Amino acid sequence: SIAGTMFRLPWRAASPLIARSRIRAFSAAPTELRVERLVEPHAGVTIVTLDRPAARNSLGKNLLGELQDAVAALHHDRETRVVIFNSAVEKVFCAGADLKERATMPEEEVGPFVERLRATFTAIEQLPMPTIAAIEGAALGGGLELALGCDLRVAGNKAVLGVPETSLAIIPGAGGTQRLPRLIGLGRAKELMFTADRIGSERAEEIGLVNYAVEGGTATDRALDIAARIAKNGPIAVRLAKKAASAGMQADISTGMDIERGCYAQVITTKDRLEGLAAFREKRAPNYTCE
Repeated sequence: SIAGTMFRLPWRAASPLIARSRIRAFSAAPTELRVERLVEPHAGVTIVTLDRPAARNSLGKNLLGELQDAVAALHHDRETRVVIFNSAVEKVFCAGADLKERATMPEEEVGPFVERLRATFTAIEQLPMPTIAAIEGAALGGGLELALGCDLRVAGNKAVLGVPETSLAIIPGAGGTQRLPRLIGLGRAKELMFTADRIGSERAEEIGLVNYAVEGGTATDRALDIAARIAKNGPIAVRLAKKAASAGMQADISTGMDIERGCYAQVITTKDRLEGLAAFREKRAPNYTCE
């Protein structure tokens, strides 16, 4: 099971396909996030679903708190091999920060709240297992910044993506000014930020903002397909490949090589490495146990 620092998620069977648990909210507010651990044929995949229809999944205090708790729990989970973030709300992935709630905040609370957003998306980025954002509908402002914290992104053909903060006389403040240029290049990122333009999934795929533009309603299906291809591989190796690539990209190539060397050293002593060699020799599928 997933064990967080504050609570334990009691996974229970909800159907023959899905084991489901709802994150406990630490307030009287209704739950706005679902966490589902899948079983065969998608064992090893956990789906985190935003479900705040009344506010188009905008990130208010309650939803952000639930997201923080879920990510903290997943960070220590050895059973989950891939995490998919998606939405239960039609026509929207995440509309960004809850501006109605923001308008009622005292000025001195705005900075700390944005810092919580920034820290949460960084925690998503730093999850040890691969993460995929399955985007249907709007992913704007903080919604796109959430997706930028993921390793991969898939967008349905009705998706609308952008960082429109400058049209509100603010800037992307939850990692967008840093992650977007690193992903699509400085010039294209500046154009999106300066103009506040919104783009569709095909253009997003062209510039590398998403990995795949797919038919509407199939983003989670494509994410599950990718997740299955990841989950069959050695989980320790996948995690260390992520660590080496992500950390190495923040350093010069010489330092990156040192990071790769250290990560490779960690896979040499694993049982999974020996299992991979044995499976190759015996011409069978490997049975990796994350050891």
